[in-house]
Amino acid sequence: MNLIERGEPGFEQACSDRIFNRRLPDRSPAAVLRATSEKDVIKGVRLARDRGWQVAVRSGGHSWAQWSVRDDALVIDLGGLRELGYDETTGIATASPAIQGGSELAPFLASHGRFFVGGHCPTVGLGGFLLQGGQGWNARGWGWAAEYVEAIDVVTAEGDLVRADASVNSDLYWAARGSGPGFPGVVTRFHLRTLPAPGYVAQTVQAYRLDDFDEVMTWLQGMHATVDGNVEIVALTKTDRELSPYPILLVTAVALVADAPQADAALAPFRANPALGRALMVRDAVPTTLDEQRARQLADNPEGHRWAVDNAWLSGDAAEVVPAMRRAFTTLPNEKAFTIWFSMAPLRELPDMAFSVQSEIYLAGYVLWQDPADDDAHQRWLAAAMADLEPVTAGQYLGDSDLTRRQVRFLSDDAWQRYQKIVATRDPDGVFCGYLGGTPDRPV
Repeated sequence: MNLIERGEPGFEQACSDRIFNRRLPDRSPAAVLRATSEKDVIKGVRLARDRGWQVAVRSGGHSWAQWSVRDDALVIDLGGLRELGYDETTGIATASPAIQGGSELAPFLASHGRFFVGGHCPTVGLGGFLLQGGQGWNARGWGWAAEYVEAIDVVTAEGDLVRADASVNSDLYWAARGSGPGFPGVVTRFHLRTLPAPGYVAQTVQAYRLDDFDEVMTWLQGMHATVDGNVEIVALTKTDRELSPYPILLVTAVALVADAPQADAALAPFRANPALGRALMVRDAVPTTLDEQRARQLADNPEGHRWAVDNAWLSGDAAEVVPAMRRAFTTLPNEKAFTIWFSMAPLRELPDMAFSVQSEIYLAGYVLWQDPADDDAHQRWLAAAMADLEPVTAGQYLGDSDLTRRQVRFLSDDAWQRYQKIVATRDPDGVFCGYLGGTPDRPV
């Protein structure tokens, strides 16, 4: 068991090891345990109980708020758990929490002709992604990645390893699908239902000047619910020097279907964009691959940067929502920043799981930079953009949230009450740190 306590050589590096957001917090854990087996995790939880430490968990390290870095707690780093398996008879994949969905799980499953609705950025680990609900590929049509979790293996607050699914330890199973860093346990293995790999992938991309923002986004909000459920729809503002020296608005649609004719039909609605004649660039139903899409995501999410990220579920008609989004989309603070609009329409009824707040439109702002002197300016811009959205905000998604800065509901009232009862039963001594930010009774 590789335990590094505060003051020992290598402690500072262990605290920030594999942390994606390099705008590091000033919080200081008591110790870091680099686990390489489930036995290490069990020993770690029991050690924490003996020493009076709380436990924080690091899976992939992609949390924007660095959930795993907690004052005076034991950080259990799961980076050394490297299991990856697939059962041909059931189509179930097994994976450790630190396994990266795009760069590791995806190619492994592709070799079996299978696919999982993992995160868009290929370096995102499975643990935090799935615990927070899992906004993965084509969530609007295929559902949240957490819906594909068939079972988990989890170390409890007592230091016991148990299995949880819909029939055994079902309270833990329910909480594991949406409670995020508030989950009262350490997941050591996910059992995931997989899908057949898409037979054909095609993309439509339209680029517009920001002068066209109101017209394009009003049209998009009016039509996105009618698009084929096998199409992922995203609009975003970013800087692309090949197309313009200024930020541009991109309307993108990725069809994950059986063949080219099906893709052409599924993407046809985007040819009716009223601003199409003014587009800076149009790519219509062009063949692509998920590997190409992941490479683009990786370029937009580079390593070694400081980040501020926030989000909102938006509700209302275009006359209300489009003006509220304008600052977030048309005033980016630097050339690396980007804002996305993600369609979830038409909304599907969610299964019985902790994840319980969504709407037809998801908006997230991502600001990245490298100079610490720019921290305040970039965080102020993001705060102002989110403030504009408050009148049309229905909630937020944990995966792009930082509750130390802004608290918006991420569970329904019923789900929150149920979650509290589970924590009171499963972790009455408060072994696990829970949410970072907010109040003791509710961090939202």
